[in-house]
Amino acid sequence: MNKIIKNTLILTAITVISGLLLGVVYGITKEPIAAAQENTKQEAFRSVLSDASSFETMEDFDASGALSLLQENGYTSDEIVEVAQGVDDSGETVGYVINVMSHEAYDGDLEVSVGIASDGTVKGIEMLSISETAGLGMKANEAEFKDQFKDKNVEKFSYTKSGESGDDKIDAISGATITTNAVTNAVDSALVYFQNELGGGVNE
Repeated sequence: MNKIIKNTLILTAITVISGLLLGVVYGITKEPIAAAQENTKQEAFRSVLSDASSFETMEDFDASGALSLLQENGYTSDEIVEVAQGVDDSGETVGYVINVMSHEAYDGDLEVSVGIASDGTVKGIEMLSISETAGLGMKANEAEFKDQFKDKNVEKFSYTKSGESGDDKIDAISGATITTNAVTNAVDSALVYFQNELGGGVNE
């Protein structure tokens, strides 16, 4: 009996010490991880809206209202998680960066950052998080795919498997239609939000 109590006390002590150590490690790494994530996001912002010299997160952004707007327009698997206003050196607004989380990717959620100029032109997209299949869906994170959206002023995009041309047409990634659809819808969700809440662009 004494041996059982002794072993129980030892295991309890190990568990408590391990918990304390994990808490210490978390406390040490929390800020560096958050800083790294913020740097990654800022790099994405600069990449998708290069005309802006700085970005100001819109504190009054209504996430629930944005979700309702997307659902009303048929984008039921997307949500807008952040909106930032891009300004130039003179303080003038040059566009917006809209971060969209898609829940319809092949292998979990993906988050895309979409830069939209004040006139509604998509200036670029960057993946903030993606975990699709290597060699297939992960091609969505390659310039060859992402650049198809760049410098296009359209109401919405759609993907094609037949090579159909047009500014609004995106060539689907071979073997990764689900990922292609998820990214395309995410960009379209950003456009819907911009067109209805921020600037209008082609829908003005």
